[in-house]
Amino acid sequence: MKKISSSEMLQLRELMQMETNALAMARITHNVIQDSEFKTLSDAGIKAMEARIREMQMFISDHDLISREVQ
Repeated sequence: MKKISSSEMLQLRELMQMETNALAMARITHNVIQDSEFKTLSDAGIKAMEARIREMQMFISDHDLISREVQ
């Protein structure tokens, strides 16, 4: 497998951070939504964000991008 560059690693980190922040905010605001149709849309958005985060985590794991050494 091709190694990713330092800039790609930084971009991946930033994407993960953005997605994680957006997910946290979506979960908080989801609780105050009262309109059922909007709540359904919010729920779908949250599930999509969770899926993207899982996919990035799998990419990181599949490409051994994080050292797992224990000291």
